[in-house]
Amino acid sequence: MINTKIYKAVYELAEKLMKAADKEDREAFDALYAQLEAICTENENTDKDHPEQWETLADFTEELDEALAVYEKAFEKAVAVNSKDHMSSIAFSMAKLQVELGQTDAAISNLKNAQATANKIEDGELKDEIDELLGKLTTG
Repeated sequence: MINTKIYKAVYELAEKLMKAADKEDREAFDALYAQLEAICTENENTDKDHPEQWETLADFTEELDEALAVYEKAFEKAVAVNSKDHMSSIAFSMAKLQVELGQTDAAISNLKNAQATANKIEDGELKDEIDELLGKLTTG
């Protein structure tokens, strides 16, 4: 379970990051991103470390290769705490990036992982999205 104080801080930063992105306010976006990154770094390898903060950081990381690396870190943390919800959503996000990067085999592998862990979650919409993208990639 993510620390409530950290969850609120991450959620508020995510909202502000979205607003800054919508307004194309680069200065605000960069400052907010730095705050989110600092939260992740400060909590890393402590009892407050949680995949959700890393997944959120990856969501706002603009360079695709860098975002993929942050998602991988988030995925490892989700596996460590056995969070099927996070494992599914992170693997799906990684697969979408891998499709953009032309890494189809890696995307299919992540989608299969996401599909396996999604069997244990309640988010039907996510399950459908995983199945749809996997079907698209495997049937050509």
